[in-house]
Amino acid sequence: MMTDTDVPAVIDALQTRYIAALDDRNMEAWLATFSKDPDASYTCTTAESEEAGLPLALILDDTYTRLQDRVTYVTQIWAGTFADYRTRHFIQRTAARPVSDNQYDVETNFMVACTPVETGRTELFMTGMYFDRVVVDSNDALFLAKKAVMDSSMVERFMAYPL
Repeated sequence: MMTDTDVPAVIDALQTRYIAALDDRNMEAWLATFSKDPDASYTCTTAESEEAGLPLALILDDTYTRLQDRVTYVTQIWAGTFADYRTRHFIQRTAARPVSDNQYDVETNFMVACTPVETGRTELFMTGMYFDRVVVDSNDALFLAKKAVMDSSMVERFMAYPL
């Protein structure tokens, strides 16, 4: 049985699996961090859109089926059609609030460095905040909803992978 003191560690382990999957460009592992609930979702938007109350998104995968489609697009359809890059994600959880017996709203700062394969030169790609709904069961946690809110509305390169 999981105690209240175990929950932050389980949530942090989920975030670590999430960023490791992206940094390894392992989209199947990325998908495995999400609940299989039909309403599981990933959204990427800007702080400007959020503050203005505009329902705009750079990426809107609003069902589990669309999350699966994202994996297919990145690994099969887009493969070889964009200038590939490596990422390194850095995160810091700032809040985790219970919203029900097994769900938590989690806020986490992120910073992503990017190294284009063609140049090998690392640069800051994006900063922002994740706003997540996390489902915690007896020994694990999964994202029910993950929203990446970018600090900047300027994306300097094609964004093939989620943040």
